[in-house]
Amino acid sequence: MNLNPGIRKKVTRAIADYNLIENKDKVVVGLSGGKDSILLLLALSEIKKISPIKFDLTAVTINIAEKETNLSPLKTFCMDLGIPHETISYPIIEIIKERNERSPCSLCSKLRNGILIDFATKNGFNKVALGHHLDDVVETVLLNLFLAGRFKCFPPLSWRSRKQIWVIRPLVYLSEEAIRSETKRLDFPTIKWECPHGGKTQRAKMKQLIANLEPQFPALKSQILHALTHLREQDVWKIEKSFEK
Repeated sequence: MNLNPGIRKKVTRAIADYNLIENKDKVVVGLSGGKDSILLLLALSEIKKISPIKFDLTAVTINIAEKETNLSPLKTFCMDLGIPHETISYPIIEIIKERNERSPCSLCSKLRNGILIDFATKNGFNKVALGHHLDDVVETVLLNLFLAGRFKCFPPLSWRSRKQIWVIRPLVYLSEEAIRSETKRLDFPTIKWECPHGGKTQRAKMKQLIANLEPQFPALKSQILHALTHLREQDVWKIEKSFEK
């Protein structure tokens, strides 16, 4: 099982552009079982073998249903790659149902990331790798713009000062379609969690809006990525002081 060289090249470029992995890093990959996290683990595994930078990899899967879920395909996948695999059970789906959250995706993400980061800090890892891709970047930018009036997105490299750990996102240059196509080609052992809010969230609406816009603006995603990396200080409106009579 080998990734398309073009896929691996984009992951390598993101790592180099943002200095995501350094020598002697100990990296935990959040392996949810979805296409993004599986491709991320495979890409880092391949890069680890050929890179002059030496780093350790471990995969962690959070069982968000906290009930009997067949994770054996993931365990086999990690075993074939020679990567240690840990599982943590936590009833995230039940918590979301009970709280009737207005932003279930946000809560689910915060809980999973919190558990993952807690595991990493307690076990001597210094970086946590997440599978956010280019489509996640674009959706987040537009959600923040439309709903919060801010042009911002999660960075490829971020420091969590409270936990003293780095969070990295090596897939930010890869589109979801490229990941989906590679997943199909390599027949990844994906696991689909039953989300009670699937297709009903603001993010799902934004995904549909982007799909509607792309035929008219084919470079939409790459242009938003360009805007994120080329924001000039002189382009920002600054209010120096309020006018007083």
